[in-house]
Amino acid sequence: MEIRILEPGDAWAYRKLRLEALLNSPEAFLTSHEEAEKMSEDDYKVRLQSSEVFNFGAFKGDNLIGMVALVGETKVKINHRSSVFGMYVTPTCRGKGVGKKLMQTAVEQARSIDGVSQLCISVVTKNTTAKSMYYAQGFVPIGIHKKAIKFGEAFLDEEHMVMML
Repeated sequence: MEIRILEPGDAWAYRKLRLEALLNSPEAFLTSHEEAEKMSEDDYKVRLQSSEVFNFGAFKGDNLIGMVALVGETKVKINHRSSVFGMYVTPTCRGKGVGKKLMQTAVEQARSIDGVSQLCISVVTKNTTAKSMYYAQGFVPIGIHKKAIKFGEAFLDEEHMVMML
């Protein structure tokens, strides 16, 4: 398995995996499948060229099997923190350390950014597998946002976590 920063040439594979993620785990993402489906491969190429976002991909051979994004804050009062978004591993590759390696890569990248001392992440409270992995990586809960996400007619709570770097 190889973990690396995604490049514009990975846009097709990234779009495909993102759409899979939104179908398989819709409650775990703020973007809906319908919203993401409207985005073209070129839109994803632009996304992968952002200087404020590090999009990491896990590859098994030529296949993109996992992804995570590290997003830095640009405002002066909060640029000491970065956030992790969009963690996903395709179901056939779960339980094999792919998510752990992706998260470790994002943490290493955050640590390498001058002035960044906190890493933030949010997760739906019912996602106990993801929460366990984040806790094992060193994230600690800092609060619950009740009814943070509207999912159909239901609401989901979200747990906010932080890791001090």
